[in-house]
Amino acid sequence: MDRLETMKAFVTVAELGSFTKAAEKLATSNQLVSKYVSQFEEQLGVRLFNRTTRRVHLTQEGEQCLQHAIHILDSVHDMENHFGEIQKAAKGLLHISAPVSFSTLHLAPLIRDFKKQYPEVGVNLELSDRKVDVIEEGFDVTLRIGHLKSSSLIAKKIAPVRLVLCASPSYIEKYGAPTHPEELNNSHFLRYSYMDYSTSENPLMKVLRASSQSNQSGLAANNGEMLMAAAIAGEGYILQPTFIVGEALKQGKLKTMLNNFELETMGLYAVYPHRKLLAPKLRAFIDFISSYFGDPPYWDHY
Repeated sequence: MDRLETMKAFVTVAELGSFTKAAEKLATSNQLVSKYVSQFEEQLGVRLFNRTTRRVHLTQEGEQCLQHAIHILDSVHDMENHFGEIQKAAKGLLHISAPVSFSTLHLAPLIRDFKKQYPEVGVNLELSDRKVDVIEEGFDVTLRIGHLKSSSLIAKKIAPVRLVLCASPSYIEKYGAPTHPEELNNSHFLRYSYMDYSTSENPLMKVLRASSQSNQSGLAANNGEMLMAAAIAGEGYILQPTFIVGEALKQGKLKTMLNNFELETMGLYAVYPHRKLLAPKLRAFIDFISSYFGDPPYWDHY
C-alpha cells in the first residue's frame, strides 16, 4: 500500500476530524480511508487516533506524527511542482559540446530519451575532443573528461571515468602478461595523441610517458576507437577509458593488464557558465544527465 496515500489519508482525517468527511474530500470510500489509516498506524507501530461514535481525536503520538506528515507531503508537493514547472518551461535550442568517442558510443540514447521528456527543447550537438571555450563559442554546456582545474566555470561531475591498460588475448599469449610497467614493450604502445601524461606519478604513467616520447615507429591517433580496433587485432596495447573498451572487455576481445597499477579515476563533467539563474532547458538537461548512466556507470559492468 502506497505510503504517501496512507499519509495523505491520515492528514485529511486529522484536519477534518472525520473519516466520512475525509473520504468525501479524497473522493474515495470511508472503508478505504479507514484501511489507509490503519495501515499507517501499523507501519509506525503507534495508535494515531482515539475513535468514538461522534468524533475522531488525535492521540499524543498522532499530534507529533501530523507535523511530520504535513512537512513530508508539502515537500513532495514542492518537488512535483518544481519538476513539473521545469518540464513545462524547458524549451528552446540547447547548444552542447561533447567528446567524439563518448558521444558516438553513449550520447545518442541519452539525447533521444531527453527529447522524449522535453520535446520543446532542441539540441545542437557539436562533437570535438578539443577544449572549447564555453562562453566565447556560445555553448550552453560542454561535457569534459579528465581532472578539471579550478576556473570560473561550474563543473558538475556526471560519472567516474576509469582508464585501463588492455590488449587482445592473442597479444598477451604471444608476448606474455607483464607484472610491472617496466616490462612493457615501448614500441607496442598504441598511443592516444591527446593524452596528458604529465598529470600523474603513477609507475604505469611514468613508463607510458617515456614511451610516448621515445617511440617514433609506433601508432598514435587522436581517436580511441581506432586504437581499440588496432589493439583487438593484436597490434599492441592501449590505455583507454572503459566507456570505449568496456564492451570489448565484456566480449573477451580485450583483457586488462597491470590492474594493480590502475591510474586515478577521472570524471565526466558537465561544464557551464553560471550556477544561478540557469535557463530551464539547461537545468532540465543537467538534472537529466546526472543520473542517466548509473553508479557505477553501465560501461563498467564487464
